[in-house]
Formats: sequence, structure tokens, C-alpha cells
Amino acid sequence: MKGCLQFPELLQSFFTDRLMHQRQASPHTIASYRDSFRLLLKFAEQRLGKQPTALTIEDVDASFVGAFLNHLEKDRQIGPRSRNVRLAAIHSFLRYVALNEPAHSALAQRVLAIPSKRFDRKPIDFLTQPEVDALLAAPDQRTWASRRDHIMFLTAVETGLRVSELIGLRCEDIVLGTGAHVRCRGKGRKERSTPLRKETVPALRSWLGERASGPADPLFPNARGGWLTRDGVEYILAKHVANARQKCPTLTKKRVTAHVLRHSLAMKLLQHGIDRSVIALWLGHESVATTQMYLHADMAMKERALAKTKKTNVPFCRYRPDDRLLAFLKGL
Repeated sequence: MKGCLQFPELLQSFFTDRLMHQRQASPHTIASYRDSFRLLLKFAEQRLGKQPTALTIEDVDASFVGAFLNHLEKDRQIGPRSRNVRLAAIHSFLRYVALNEPAHSALAQRVLAIPSKRFDRKPIDFLTQPEVDALLAAPDQRTWASRRDHIMFLTAVETGLRVSELIGLRCEDIVLGTGAHVRCRGKGRKERSTPLRKETVPALRSWLGERASGPADPLFPNARGGWLTRDGVEYILAKHVANARQKCPTLTKKRVTAHVLRHSLAMKLLQHGIDRSVIALWLGHESVATTQMYLHADMAMKERALAKTKKTNVPFCRYRPDDRLLAFLKGL
């Protein structure tokens, strides 16, 4: 009779068979799951004193996973969103374990019962047009890197691409001429085309001429000609935001990330009266409901709605409860 697979074999087959072969998960998903389990294995080595290859499924029980999540929040100072991402990876693995090794189903169910953590949802950050202009003017464009940064920021604020889509662009993904647009492959393997403004086309044409590279080469390479990373983009952006703040003081009050540039385009479209369904298609959202967050962030739209309401004529006065109500409240 075939013996039960242990933790190392199950984890390896989870990545190679489940994620890569059966689900054909994207490289971003695989990288996220990989990082989650690297953290888990390091924590297990510290807490249990076991090497990763010596772990068993019984070691990864509900109490251990709970302690791991607490470690992430307290020691590594991650937020609830990141904590939930790590938990989702563990949940996915334990579902695979329960399916392939029914003997561990009870343990898997106890781990799967650990809920995601709720978190506060704050209004999104976005840049106004003067702030966008200040950011685009920050790179001096006298060097190759500065010209790349300027074109990259311009493409981001004009198309609203996610940072993963932006750094994944190849030279062949830019279509110039009549109907100029950018092709990209976003979440859920959905391919979409995003139009380019006429003012943006000459800048991209000039950049492609300067690149003089093959069609499959990265549109925005790093200093060595390879692919930029998320951290690389955030580092470049932070450097230029620091310069832009000297000319646009309102930027000092905002935390500017690559995703904020995406939000800035969405808010610009919304403020110009573009329908939410069009914005969802433009940004590659799965559902129109996702664009609801932009309505909550647009204070100007709320102020215009308030201006259309009638002013109440009820005079202001202080409410004073009668004695019976006071007695009732006192008796609670």
C-alpha cells in the first residue's frame, strides 16, 4: 500500500502539479505563494527547531499557523491585507493536502477555519492634475535613465496600467500611428488594449527609436537592460516625487506609489463624466463594482451633489429630553 506523502513532497507537488500544471497560475501568483512558504519555513525552523525537509503535516496545525500569523503582524509589522495574502496561500495548500491525503483532512479543516482578518478601508489616494504635471516634470531628461523615467510615468498616468503590467511591457506592445494603443495582459490572463493620447505618441516613438532593441525586449529596462522590478519602480518613483515636492507642496501630504498613478487616471476619467463601466474596461477590472471606490474618493462630486439639495429652514436648537425619558435612560 502506498504510504502517505509528507510535508516536503506535498509542498513540492502543490507548486509543480497544482499551481503550475493544473491551474496554470501566473508567475505573480507563484511568486507570492513561494514567498509565503519561505516565511513559514523560516518561522518553523525558529519555533520548532526543524529543518524544512524534516517538517511533517502534523507540525503545520492550526495553533502553529495562528502563531505564524501573529509573528508576521507583531515581529515583521505587516498589515492585515498582507497577513490575509499569506493565509490565503496556506489555505490553498491545505485544500490540496485534504484532497490528496484524506488522512489529514481533520487537520486541514481546522486550519481552513482560521478566518481572514478584517481591516479598515480608507479612501484611495490620487494626484490632481497639477501634481501629475509636477511629477512628469521632475526627471530632467538629460540622461538615458531620466528619459526612461519620464516616459514610464507618462505611460502610467495615461493608461492606468498596473505596475506589473507596466514593467511587463515589451517594445512590440506599443502600436503607434492611426489608433495608437498599448497592448497588455492583466489579471486573470485578460488581454486588453488601452488607447494613447496624440500628445503621448511622439514621446513613445522617440523612446522606441532610442531603445533600438528587439520587439520582445522590455520597453522600460533597468540599467543592465533587463526587466525592472516592482521595488525598482517604487525606488525610481520615490526619487522623483522627492524632487517634485519642491515645486508642488501638496505632494508632501501624499504617499505616492505606482498604484496611485493608476488611481489618478481613474479619478480624472470619472471627473470628466466617463461612465463607470468604461472606466472598469479601461483599467481591466473584473467588475464595475470595483470602480465604486472612486466615487467615495471624489469629494468634488459629493460637493456638487450637496449643492443641488435644498437648504432646510429648521432653526438650530439644543435637544433637551423630558423627565420621563431621563428616568428611562437612568434605569437602563
